[in-house]
Amino acid sequence: MNRAKAQGVVAPVSLASYDGSAGVLVDTNVWLDCIDEASPWHDWASEQLQAWSERCPLHVNIVIYSELLIPGPDVGAMDALLDVYETLRTPLPWSAASLTAAAYAMYRRRGGSRTKPLPDFFIGAHAAVSNLSVLTRDPRPYRSYFARLEVIAP
Repeated sequence: MNRAKAQGVVAPVSLASYDGSAGVLVDTNVWLDCIDEASPWHDWASEQLQAWSERCPLHVNIVIYSELLIPGPDVGAMDALLDVYETLRTPLPWSAASLTAAAYAMYRRRGGSRTKPLPDFFIGAHAAVSNLSVLTRDPRPYRSYFARLEVIAP
């Protein structure tokens, strides 16, 4: 084992080969729109989930999963929904930490308030370091702070 890994040091990640082709990380808002039949985005979200699940693996991480459980923590129902689309529960890689921190620091330097939570930054960094695209209804934070990220949005 190399010494940096043994000491828990996270090496910087190279995104030189990033192209978003390893699958699609599905943002929380898409899942919520799919669940909420009254959402004006319900049809779009459902269609996107179906179409993308037929092309490549869909992914969620613990951040997205946790956000989905906030309205009512019904793990069984959430797992059933994710299973409909054969969604992978993908661990958040440690290598995303430095990219998350750098993106959040850029957000703060640009005048962003401290009230913006970190989840969008973790999701964007996870996608970038794992070569995933992001499916979202709100592409703004991803395009602003992860310029190379493949974003699928209306």
